[in-house]
Amino acid sequence: MTQQALWNRRKFLTTTAAASALPLIVPSRLLGANAPSNRITLGVVGWGMQGPGNTSNFMNHEDCQVVAVCDVDQRHLEQARQAVNRKYNNEDCKAYKDYRELMARKDIDAVMLALPDNWHMLTAVEAARQKKDIYGEKPLARTIAEQQAIVKAVRSHKRIWQTGSWQRSEKNFHYAAEIVRNGLIGQVTRVEVGLPSGHTDFAGTRNKTAITDPPPELDYNLWIGPSRMEPYIEARVHKNWRWNYNIGGGQLLDWIGHHCDIAHWGLGNDDTIGPLEVEGEGEFPPADAIWNTCTRYRIECKYPGGITMIIAGGHRDIRSGTKWIGTDGWVWVNRGNAFESSNPAWAESRSLPEAQRKVQLPLTTGKSPHYRNFLDCVKSRKPTVTPVEVAHHSAIPGHLGLIAMLVKRKIRWDPKKEKILDDPEASKLLTRDYRAPWKMV
Repeated sequence: MTQQALWNRRKFLTTTAAASALPLIVPSRLLGANAPSNRITLGVVGWGMQGPGNTSNFMNHEDCQVVAVCDVDQRHLEQARQAVNRKYNNEDCKAYKDYRELMARKDIDAVMLALPDNWHMLTAVEAARQKKDIYGEKPLARTIAEQQAIVKAVRSHKRIWQTGSWQRSEKNFHYAAEIVRNGLIGQVTRVEVGLPSGHTDFAGTRNKTAITDPPPELDYNLWIGPSRMEPYIEARVHKNWRWNYNIGGGQLLDWIGHHCDIAHWGLGNDDTIGPLEVEGEGEFPPADAIWNTCTRYRIECKYPGGITMIIAGGHRDIRSGTKWIGTDGWVWVNRGNAFESSNPAWAESRSLPEAQRKVQLPLTTGKSPHYRNFLDCVKSRKPTVTPVEVAHHSAIPGHLGLIAMLVKRKIRWDPKKEKILDDPEASKLLTRDYRAPWKMV
């Protein structure tokens, strides 16, 4: 039975007919610069932790209109539909349980994807195939092989992609990365990437560990999707799915697309797929635990040019954020507008003099700048500040670090071929099995 065979043809035709009866919103890409207000129509897929905030930020821009929402939980779906309709003071927003039905609509320009990691590849590839531009959450996917599939689809269908690595749209991160890129700390020798550790009960269900029937409003079979079927336990579903390797990647992969992304930005590694060697150690709960992702970890990556990157969670000597250390100084940056450096004068300003900005990194501006950047690039067809290739490269050290911890030895990586060298056991972890009828693209 193929994935396509899952389609209920009658339901699909009925849905399509209903969609055609909606007020006509012609995609801006068909009208070009002369479109009325050049409005971008957006479909929202996923209404859990990131979905509401992302959607709100997009709806704050007058040239973007959310026209459809999708979620496999009827409660979330209704919350999403109501939130959109309240914003526009109408009842025009269409609700879907199956993302493929939403993406089949020809009047939608772009989609916002905010789903568990195990769904990233299937939804992103379908969106690209349906000619939608994509705002997608980090990490790019659950495995490196899935990330490769997304990159290939986005490239082949010439889609605009923005990753939710929004730190690139914050001035202090931009400033720190430009200091490093312009050689003001000399030759970089070491980078420290501090990430969170442990588990956080985002849904307030930590004591609810009993196996039960799924709630009637949740299509649990569709929620599990391509992952291994497991009994329903409330504590590992909404928001807390990231603490189980069947669905997510723990703190390491949840955050690698933020601080490691900034580390690569400063190093100028957006177009490379390092590192060359990776080793690490971590503390793991039992594999059959409800929350089984690594709680404390330390990973060492060797990059070309003699650069060592330490990625750590739960180690006091590695501060949260990103720190570059060079032959002539250092810079550290974190959220909350945090910035420190070896040169006190740098802290007195948040931009380099133009004479020192030989390398000028893109600076997003305006209201909700990361979202504004995506909308502008949908219109201009220029790359965003965090295109799909950047999302892929930023997450690779996290994926390789997890693999190294699982096999308990150093692994060697070929950046050009994107392969682990001479280690069949580790290489198997570059991908994962899919539950029928879902298939890797």
